[in-house]
Amino acid sequence: MTGSLEGKRILVTGGTGSLGKTLVRRLLSGEKGLPERITIFSRDEAKQHFMRLEFLQKTVATDEVIYHKAANILDFRIGDVRDYSAVTAALRGMDIVFHAAALKQVPSCEYFPYEAVLTNVGGAQNVVRSIKEHQFPISTVVGISTDKACKPINVMGMTKALQERVFIEANREFPETRFLCVRYGNVIASRGSIVPLFAAQVKNKRPLTVTMPEMTRFLLSLDRAADTVFAVLADGRPGETFVPKVPSANIVDLAKAMMTDGELPIEFTGIRPGEKIHEIMVSEEECFRTRTAGDYYAIQPMLPELREPNDTESALTSEYSSKDDNLPIEQIRTLLEDSQAEISRFAAG
Repeated sequence: MTGSLEGKRILVTGGTGSLGKTLVRRLLSGEKGLPERITIFSRDEAKQHFMRLEFLQKTVATDEVIYHKAANILDFRIGDVRDYSAVTAALRGMDIVFHAAALKQVPSCEYFPYEAVLTNVGGAQNVVRSIKEHQFPISTVVGISTDKACKPINVMGMTKALQERVFIEANREFPETRFLCVRYGNVIASRGSIVPLFAAQVKNKRPLTVTMPEMTRFLLSLDRAADTVFAVLADGRPGETFVPKVPSANIVDLAKAMMTDGELPIEFTGIRPGEKIHEIMVSEEECFRTRTAGDYYAIQPMLPELREPNDTESALTSEYSSKDDNLPIEQIRTLLEDSQAEISRFAAG
């Protein structure tokens, strides 16, 4: 296995999202080798338009090294992962797929559960079906999952758990392609997450809204999320799910850490539909088939025929939960500094 992307043709479904844009920026940097082609596949033409402008009109010093070539490397396709024919057309000629397309807002999925099924489960199945039926020589598919898929209590987590199983089982039926997944928690500066909300509330001197005082979450930057994708690409075994080893925080402490210009009131609004108090990235049931892979936990597949025969040493003895080992406020502030540019951009928007 190798993490080199030199000369590869890469498809990023849902590539206009927060993670997709970070992945594309990192891919264009050439840090893993410069791809021949990066195709963004999504259904929103406006987001594609603004992403194209953003990536072709950078003004940083590395423009001529990275973004000048982007005019030839970056490609955009309109389409929906629910549409099998559109997925098939997008997959043709690709070497690697990063599957990030999803409905991910927890309350929205609660009110429109079947829509979440169609996108999060049906979309993954369309990718697998198309590769199998057309015998596409795609080496690797990485499915972007979430900690909410572990012991799911909400529709978003349930559909993401099924997405994981769709990809994992595909290794048995079509071993020519390596299907992998990644799980991670709250991405600090992603669209719809708590940190941009707090940043906007702090900027406008408004009370910070927290659902419950006990609430905790894992925290990682967008670049750490992208690192997880690159790590599973380089070192993941067929059917494995990579989970980054990242810190967690109490949400009240996170709110206080963001009050850098004086105290603001905190209002408790009550738990939202489908929301967990604590997030879990590896369950107790998964511990016995979880190995350590550097800065990551690697959950081996549930299907025994896909697991390594003699790899039985467990990396964990209990579930990996955000309720444990929460960061103090000063360390949260330090963590947030690494994503300050992204936080400010979302707050301004």
